[in-house]
Amino acid sequence: MNKVAKTITGFLLLTLLFVFSCQKKGEEQLDSIIEGKATIYVDESILPIVEDVEAVFETQYNAKLHLVAQSENEVLNAIFNDTATIAILTRDLTTQELKVFQSKKINPKITPFATDAVALIKSKTANDTLVALQDVIAFIKGNTSTNIKGLVFDNANSSTARYMSAMAGVSVNNQKNIFSFKTNQEVIEYVSQHEGMIGVIGINWIFQPPLDLQESVDKVNVLGVKGIDSNEYVFPTQDNLAQGKYPLARHLYIVNCQGYSGLGMGFASFLGGERGQRIILKSGLVPERVPTRKIVIRNKITKDKN
Repeated sequence: MNKVAKTITGFLLLTLLFVFSCQKKGEEQLDSIIEGKATIYVDESILPIVEDVEAVFETQYNAKLHLVAQSENEVLNAIFNDTATIAILTRDLTTQELKVFQSKKINPKITPFATDAVALIKSKTANDTLVALQDVIAFIKGNTSTNIKGLVFDNANSSTARYMSAMAGVSVNNQKNIFSFKTNQEVIEYVSQHEGMIGVIGINWIFQPPLDLQESVDKVNVLGVKGIDSNEYVFPTQDNLAQGKYPLARHLYIVNCQGYSGLGMGFASFLGGERGQRIILKSGLVPERVPTRKIVIRNKITKDKN
């Protein structure tokens, strides 16, 4: 091979390497703040509200979000194992969890965006619509002398199961007369058909159910809950959540571990911004920041002409 041929061959190899590296870079970063594609892992108990915001976000920007609905433990495992870089959770990350990211030199951007509620539901065939939180905790601990026949959770690894376990001080898993399915939809369908069973779900599934679930939702009541140190039964209405009266309220967060200015940053900004907070307000949940209202003051009052 002469010198000219070697030079041409070397040039071609460098060109191929350049093209390949550019292609790899494009494959790794498929998104910017307002365009491209991204996958977001979502706690299944709050899927309806995230779907609502996603739909508006995609119509406003040239973006396509793929939502993966899983239990809380599955979502957390996905971000710890680098399977996911964007996640939406019903709690903040713990100090220990943040240390895991710090060991990987990752600084998650965590944005609170709403207040949600763990709701207790019962079939409308039951006469009572009230329950004392103390009785629920006693039942979880094994006291079957209460009026509760059974508790039904969406998933053994869900945020609602973790929430109630923390409240009771014992795990709800493997307890007598406590059952779990896979999704909130299954819980609502089961409770609507079984009198006396109490379902534990995210309230957004009641506020904004899928069309095929509406019939089952119409057959259940959301229970008023009396807190441990309270004499008042409180329903998880938007007003009660905003005033901090409902004893099973929780905050929602988006966790962005992308490490660059991608759709994780864009969607978090949208969620926490004016448009996203209005969507949350209309959904029945409580936005992190109350959207502003424009008031137009007229100097003159004109009468409509007949």
